[in-house]
Amino acid sequence: MALRWRISALVAAAACAVAAAVGVLVHEFSRDRELSQARESARVTLDRAAVTYTRTGEVQGSGAALDAPGLPGDLRDLVEQGHRGTEFTTGPAGPAMWAARPAGSRVLSVRVDLTTTMRDIGALDASIVVAGLITTAVVLPLGVLTAGRMSRRLRTAAGTARRIAAGDLDARIAAGPRPRDEIADISTAVDTMAGALQKRLLGEQRFTADVAHELRTPLMGLVTAAELLPEGEAAGYVRDRVRVLGTLVEELLEISRLDAGAEHADMSPCPVGPLVREVVARSGPATTVVGADETADTDGDGNAGAATVRTDSRRLERILTNLVVNAHRHGRAPVVVTVSGDGRTVTVRDHGPGYPRTLLDDGPQRFRTGAPERGTGHGLGLTIALGQAQVIGATLEFGDAPGGGALATLRLPAVPPPAGADPAGPAER
Repeated sequence: MALRWRISALVAAAACAVAAAVGVLVHEFSRDRELSQARESARVTLDRAAVTYTRTGEVQGSGAALDAPGLPGDLRDLVEQGHRGTEFTTGPAGPAMWAARPAGSRVLSVRVDLTTTMRDIGALDASIVVAGLITTAVVLPLGVLTAGRMSRRLRTAAGTARRIAAGDLDARIAAGPRPRDEIADISTAVDTMAGALQKRLLGEQRFTADVAHELRTPLMGLVTAAELLPEGEAAGYVRDRVRVLGTLVEELLEISRLDAGAEHADMSPCPVGPLVREVVARSGPATTVVGADETADTDGDGNAGAATVRTDSRRLERILTNLVVNAHRHGRAPVVVTVSGDGRTVTVRDHGPGYPRTLLDDGPQRFRTGAPERGTGHGLGLTIALGQAQVIGATLEFGDAPGGGALATLRLPAVPPPAGADPAGPAER
């Protein structure tokens, strides 16, 4: 049950409980007062009748009776023991207050009819019930309105927090200051947290970009120096390490552009099957392609051929290359790349230990490979693949393949974003 309806139900229950409590108190107070007055009236009448009976031996016209047939048994026994008393009854003749006392060997009693009094109390109870229902009918909409406002404010705060968690660090609740308002305090705390997080991440992104740019100059010197080394095992090792360092710097620069939102898609018709086979051909013979030869007219030009979609072929190639390289580097052969008939879904599966749980839960993170059994690396390949997928409007999902192994699924959009549209940015932003 939503918080709005919980609060509304609580308000309704509280209104009903208050109305019921007030009704019970008023009923009991009114009934006790009426019975007390009737008891006092019966006693006064009984005392006057006793005086009359003592003087004249008659009770005619005094309002009392001798040995009345309807006298309650308990009261009669009390009088026969020489005591006087009163008793309220609700017999067939209706509610009444009895008072009795000894009169020689007989019982002198007075009966005060309370039918009208009890009817008035019943009418009062009905009025209390109606008043309680009216009060509840008035209070409940106000409670629903108040609870609805609270619920909307909380939902806004929760939605903004989810947007921030999804990477939109510009999202703010922007709740105005309200003294002694806990929801406003929460909203302000979320905005403050988002601002601090954005500032820290932007600082890290600037640092990454600055480091990558600063490394390019000495890297070019290393490349030149490595080419001048005489041929040999040491020279080969140096050139290999320089090449790895160059790849790392280029990846850092690419991530910095993705972080800055400077990457834009250049959409054009792209035959997915041939592109996949070209990527696989560069990866080695341990990669199998399935479905890339299927034909379909998916671009609407009336020509059958390889499945064609409108996308940025350069970025799509970058994504697939990173996925295949990651599968070979961290998984085990065979690596299987499957293309759907319409070319909009491409999966890359290896038969290794699978993606680490941290990657499945939080997505790819730069400089974190997640599990020793998946080898070593900088954690940048999948991060770049995810960022480039968002640039072209595609979705990239990571999961465990049936029977073991890692499974990456790339889904291209049916309607790609317009060329030059700003990307959403990589997941860790």
